[in-house]
Amino acid sequence: MIMIRRIRFVLALGLILVAAACGKPETTPPAPAGSDKSAPSSAADETDDAAFPTRLRGPVEITFWHAMTGHHEEALKAIADRFMAEHPDIRIKLVGQGNYGDLQEKLTAAAKSKTLPVMAQVIETWVTDYQQNGLVQDLTPYIEHPEIGWTKEELEDIIPVFREANRWDGRFFSLPFSKSTQILYYNTDLFQERGVEVPKTWDELRQAAEKLTFERNGKKVIGIGFENSVGWQFHMWVRQAGGRYIDEATGTVLFDSPEGRQALDFIAGLFKDKIARLAGEDQYMSNPFGRGDVAMYIGSSAGIPFVAKAAEGNIHWAAAAVPAGAKRAVPFAGNAVAVFDSATPEEKLAAWLFIKTLLNTDNTAYWARETGYLPIRRSALESPIWKDFVKDHPANGVGTEQFDAGFFDPRIPGFDAAMKIVQKEIEAVLLGEKAPGAALPDAAAKAQAEIDRAKARSRE
Repeated sequence: MIMIRRIRFVLALGLILVAAACGKPETTPPAPAGSDKSAPSSAADETDDAAFPTRLRGPVEITFWHAMTGHHEEALKAIADRFMAEHPDIRIKLVGQGNYGDLQEKLTAAAKSKTLPVMAQVIETWVTDYQQNGLVQDLTPYIEHPEIGWTKEELEDIIPVFREANRWDGRFFSLPFSKSTQILYYNTDLFQERGVEVPKTWDELRQAAEKLTFERNGKKVIGIGFENSVGWQFHMWVRQAGGRYIDEATGTVLFDSPEGRQALDFIAGLFKDKIARLAGEDQYMSNPFGRGDVAMYIGSSAGIPFVAKAAEGNIHWAAAAVPAGAKRAVPFAGNAVAVFDSATPEEKLAAWLFIKTLLNTDNTAYWARETGYLPIRRSALESPIWKDFVKDHPANGVGTEQFDAGFFDPRIPGFDAAMKIVQKEIEAVLLGEKAPGAALPDAAAKAQAEIDRAKARSRE
């Protein structure tokens, strides 16, 4: 029981820790590809649209709250510095707010005290609440503006799964910024030694895990690993089994289904047969994987820098697409940027101009290269910045191979709280404390109750 309690603590801790890269950007960000369709400057040549200004009347400062630290924060600052050099009337004030949990709490407090920043990094599930309460600016008029907006081609250049994750009823209340997905990390030394091919299906994944679980010189190697937050990955397994998770339109929980049971049985079976393990006290699976204790694991593509660091001098490794079940389905997560409605018209304009630069082809390629996130534009995949990078770092390109199989989490009130419930129930299954047949309906009922409560609160 002591060990189980200890594992529970580590599992809970794994849900709230947010990894942050460290270091220094290799280069300053590139100049934007092509020129903006607008170059707002002095009051002398200002003209206003009927709905909002399209030229700045003078200097403007915009405050941008974010959750970047270390290397990521420095890369963001480099982009902002480049933008300010090209737009001397606009000052970007970057304000780090800790991790995403801290950022969300501070945004909630700022909304109550009416002290919101001009713009912030956000997660799309938050934006549903924000737009329902009139807190965020609808960016659609800026996007569609003939002078300062994007062309149809520029909008459609954004990867569809990222674009649609930021559109509500045809309107954009945020835009994608830092995106990642799940990929398979594998130890190439062990795969070669044990004669294992990279798995492409669930059956092949299980067979590989069996062959890669062995003992040598008193040390046991486990075939496959999962992050402590494996419950948050359950959505992927249900979708791969051909099932549905939660209906975004109605908030109805749908994973207590034959497909949901198949998904849970598959994961539980790996643990029952002792060919799988969690990160446990290592907190993140990159650590035991880097030591050679685990032969492969499925984790975030944003973890590539941490895998590289942990594996250096220990193992050789590579990455591949996530094996598929009845269908291919891979979640894409991360964060977006939003502008708050409390900003002044000129602050909103300045924020939009910064967003255009932040998300242009070269800067999204630069951001992906520096942070381990994925480019958000198809044109960035052909950028010399990105092509030269993935030529030397092929693992970073794996996530882009899964764009056509991508989906995003339901953007409904209570989703995060519901997922914590799912995590707890799956944890009980993996610890052998609860049977899948009991855990799945319990998770569904409790998650539904949490979503219903959140929906009721959002109407108040």
